[in-house]
Amino acid sequence: MKPTTTLPAFATASIAAIVLASPLTASARSETCKATTNQEIASLFDRWNASLQTGDPQKVVANYALKSVLLPTLSNKPRLTPAEKADYFEHFLARKPVGSIDSRTIEIDCNTAVDAGLYTFKFGDGSAVQARYTFTYKWDGRTWAITSHHSSAMPEKS
Repeated sequence: MKPTTTLPAFATASIAAIVLASPLTASARSETCKATTNQEIASLFDRWNASLQTGDPQKVVANYALKSVLLPTLSNKPRLTPAEKADYFEHFLARKPVGSIDSRTIEIDCNTAVDAGLYTFKFGDGSAVQARYTFTYKWDGRTWAITSHHSSAMPEKS
């Protein structure tokens, strides 16, 4: 039988103190949460929609975080890079879209928010598409940026 070694109490306490003080522990993370309201988060759609009205894909893309995903309404291809998003919006903006919210639910957490619901896009040619949407936002220390945007046409005709 092998003898077992026990650490003196002071050594055990020292190791515990080092582990607990380590920056790798979850409790060491401190984050200041941006105070916000449902109205402020709702206005982010208005900001995005206003950027559509400019007709400039770069102004629309400026609403998105550098690391973000766009799953667009009128394309099967996920758009991950700013260039891919700009390519999608170049074609989408040619249709002269104007969006309006039909219904929404907003959830707010520390420096993140979700705005999900139904919206309708009316186009310059008089056509329209109703779609489901989800925008997720992250506060980057100076502005709210879109981190994911999913939009899909309604599967059932009303």
